[in-house]
Formats: sequence, C-alpha cells, structure tokens
Amino acid sequence: MKEAHAAILALDAGNTRIKWGVHDAGAWRGQGAIDTAQSAALYEAFGSALPAQRAIASNVAGEEVRRRIEVACARAGIPVDFIAAQREQLGVRSLYADPAQLGADRWAALVAAHHGGEGHKLVVNVGTALTVDALTAAGEFLGGLIVPGPALMRRSLDRGTAGLRLTEGAFQELPRSTPDAITSGALQACAGAIARLGAAMASHGAAPDRIILSGGAARQVEAILPYAHVYRENLVLEGLVLIARR
Repeated sequence: MKEAHAAILALDAGNTRIKWGVHDAGAWRGQGAIDTAQSAALYEAFGSALPAQRAIASNVAGEEVRRRIEVACARAGIPVDFIAAQREQLGVRSLYADPAQLGADRWAALVAAHHGGEGHKLVVNVGTALTVDALTAAGEFLGGLIVPGPALMRRSLDRGTAGLRLTEGAFQELPRSTPDAITSGALQACAGAIARLGAAMASHGAAPDRIILSGGAARQVEAILPYAHVYRENLVLEGLVLIARR
C-alpha cells in the first residue's frame, strides 16, 4: 500500500518541456518546467521543492529522457515509477483496441479529468501536438484525435513551402494578411478538430458538457473553443498524483 500522505514528485516529460511538481499534504509545494532538450539539468531544476518520498512520471520523449529522469531521481534519493495506460484504472475505462498504445500523458490527463467533475468531457491538451480525447461521465474513454499543435502547423508551412515564411500573426476571423492567415488557420484547425470530436460524441449520445483544457499553447485557442471550458494548467501532474496515491 502506498503511503497516503507521502510527498510525491510528479513529472510529465513531453516533446518540448518536462513539467514537474512536488505534491505534499494536499497541495503543490513547488512546480517548474524545463525544456526537454535540457533534461540533463533536471535534478538542479528541482531546487528547494525537494525532498519527496517517491516519484511518478509519464514520458513520451524517448528512452534518453527516461534515463535522465532516472538519474535525476537517483541523485535525489527517490524511487521513480513510470506509468503506462491501462485498460481500466481509477474509474476510467479505455476503449482503445490496444490500451498500451495510448500515451501515458493522455492517460494521466483522463484520470484527472474524470475525478475533476461530473459530465461528459473533451479532454484537450494543446502543445507540440494537439490531443482531443472523448471521456464520458461514466469514465469511458471513447477515443481521441492527435493533430499538430498550432506552432507545429505554422512551422510545417515554413519548411514545406517556398513562399510562406514563419512570421508572427494575430488571430482574425477574416484574416487580411499572410501572417494573420497562417496564425488564424492553425488556431481554427485546432478548434475545428475539437468541434468535430465533440460532434462525434454527440452522435453517440454523449454530447460534451465542457472541455478540460491544458497545455502550454492552450491560451492561444481557448477564445475560439466551441464549448464551455475550464483551464487546468497541470492536468497531467494531477492525474499522476492520483495514480500514485491509488
């Protein structure tokens, strides 16, 4: 049995950033993030938030990052567990054909969203990739989408075309400059993916009541979202703590 009140170091290693936090006595004692490319400096980043009794991590950034997380936790004297998606856990049931294919970060976010309120939900993370996951009020994960995030969409135009350079634009409903057209197109594509999955949920009798929104680029799309939403900055970390204290 896990200690119910032990301080937990939770780590969410993504393609762009590693987010972390120490959860103790029902609250976050300290939180932070570093670029995934700087993962060798992870132990130093923990700073004064330590100590903790154990660590739990989701990692979608590859084996080298996993090794560096293990090294950082070993330096801190903390055993670390890496989670993987399950068929069923803490009231969430995956309908994926192969549950293990689901990213660990998406699974932790689903667990946190299920325990964060009632109703049918779209669980949305806007980062390097945009993930949109359908979660029923009963905890069934119906399926989800993965598309490029807004910054990655813009970079793909810069790299894949001769005449569309990567310049900063602003969102406009009717863009009248190329930079605005690129920025607005990327954001509208994200909102469109969210709306389409919401419509698919509705067609299966589970119209979403709200969006649970997280991710480093979430603020860029929230103003044009098709449903009511709440922003949860550390949704994956919250799910990791719930799993650690199961």
